[in-house]
Amino acid sequence: MVKHLYHAPADCPVCGDELITTRKGCLKCGSELAGEFASCEFCALSEPDLQILRVFLGSRGNLREVEKHLQVSYPTARARLDAVLVKLGFDQAGERNAPEHAEQDGRDSDSATPESQILERVARGELSPEVAAQLLGD
Repeated sequence: MVKHLYHAPADCPVCGDELITTRKGCLKCGSELAGEFASCEFCALSEPDLQILRVFLGSRGNLREVEKHLQVSYPTARARLDAVLVKLGFDQAGERNAPEHAEQDGRDSDSATPESQILERVARGELSPEVAAQLLGD
């Protein structure tokens, strides 16, 4: 019998800080390891976000193929991919956000909501209001 594996939350439900993995186990033999294990940057993505990445990579970066596979318009496919890139810390040019953008008003942007991150990018001129509206509408 195969157990259903659930996607672990990335943030603490009590304080909102990042969770770490402290136990790993083998489904086949039951062996377990305990300790502090780093999580990957993709672990915090939702299943729909991971699906978009899988489709995008499987189509070798062709957004028209993503559009067809997801049965959505090109702007919607683009907006969804842009939203995933924002969650992964990339800017409009596909580069990692510089550390000086990581904090605004004394808050760490990693703990900010995706909506506030999108609005911050509009304020910095990294996103157009139209793209932001599409991202916020999904």
